[in-house]
Amino acid sequence: MYVPHFTMKISPERKTMIKKCSRLLVTLIISCAFVLLHHPDSRAAEKTLQVLASTFPVYQITRNITAGSNRIEVTLMIPAQLGCPHDYALVPQDMKKLAKAEVLVINGLGLEEFMGAPLQKAHPGIKVIDSSQGLGHILQYTESESDTHGHQEPGHAQHQDEGPNPHLFASPRMSALLAQNIAAQLGHIDPAGANLYTANAQAYGQQMNRLADDFAILGKRLKTNKIVTQHGVFDYLARDMGLAIVAVVQAHAGQAPSASEMLQIIATVKQEKAGALFTEPQYPNGVGETIAKEAGIAAATLDPVANGPEQAPLDYFEQVMRTNLATLEKTLGSN
Repeated sequence: MYVPHFTMKISPERKTMIKKCSRLLVTLIISCAFVLLHHPDSRAAEKTLQVLASTFPVYQITRNITAGSNRIEVTLMIPAQLGCPHDYALVPQDMKKLAKAEVLVINGLGLEEFMGAPLQKAHPGIKVIDSSQGLGHILQYTESESDTHGHQEPGHAQHQDEGPNPHLFASPRMSALLAQNIAAQLGHIDPAGANLYTANAQAYGQQMNRLADDFAILGKRLKTNKIVTQHGVFDYLARDMGLAIVAVVQAHAGQAPSASEMLQIIATVKQEKAGALFTEPQYPNGVGETIAKEAGIAAATLDPVANGPEQAPLDYFEQVMRTNLATLEKTLGSN
C-alpha cells in the first residue's frame, strides 16, 4: 500500500529563529544549573542563629534584646522553674541543647560553675557571651563584710560563701547594664542585627532604670532599712535602695542553718533591730518564718525572679519587681 510522504519546507528565516531559540534555551539551562550549584537556597540563606541562655533571668533579658528579630532563635537551657542553679547538674537534654547552640549567653561571676568541663566537651567552639564581663561595682560576699560592731553597709550581709556575688539580675539597675553587655557582644557576633539589639537594649535599660529609681525613692521613705534575707540574691537591690542586710537565713544557698546558727541569727536580728525577714518562693520558707517569729519581726516573701513560667511575657521581671516594691512598703512601713 502506498503511504504518502509529506515534507515540510522551512524558510531560511525560520531556521535562523529556531537556532537562536535553541541557543537561548541552552544558555538558560546552564545559568540555572550554575545558580543551583553556587548559591544556597533561600532556606539556607535565612538560617537563624541559635542562641542558648543559661538561666531564666539571662533568657528573659536576651529575649527583650532580640525582640523583633527573625535572625535569632533564643532558647533556655535549664528549666524555667528551677531558680538559682547553685547546685545544678547538667542532664543529657542540656548537653543536646549545648551541642546545637552557636552562642551561649551566661550570667557569669561563677553562677554557671556547673557547666565547666561539660561545656568544652559538648561544644568546644561555641561563642560565649558573659553578661557580667567588665562590669564594675561588683559586690563580694564574705564573712568580713561586717565590721567589728556588726554594722552592715547597704547591700552587704554576712555570708560563708566567698567571692563575687553573681546575683546581678535581681537588681533593675544592674539588669540594665547586663542588657547593654549582651547587646554589644551579640552585635559583634551578628553585625547585621547590631542596630536592633542596641536599640532594644537602650529601651530595656530605660525601663529598668525607671524601676530602679522607684526602688531608690521607696528606700528613702521606709521606716527601717534593716532586713534579713534568705540568701545573697538581694544584695544588689538592697544597695540600690540603701537597705542593710543584717543576716541571711542560708549562709550557703539551699543549705538550711543549724540550730546554733538559727539562734545566732535571732540574736543578730534583735541586736540590730531588723524590721523584717524576707524569704524567696524558690526555697522553703519554714525556717525563715520560724526565725522571724522567734525574733519578733514580720516575715514576707520577695521574688528575685530567678525563675518563672515557661512562656513568660517580656515584661515579667518588671511585673514581679513591682509586686516586690509593694511588699517592701507594706512590710517595713513608709513615711
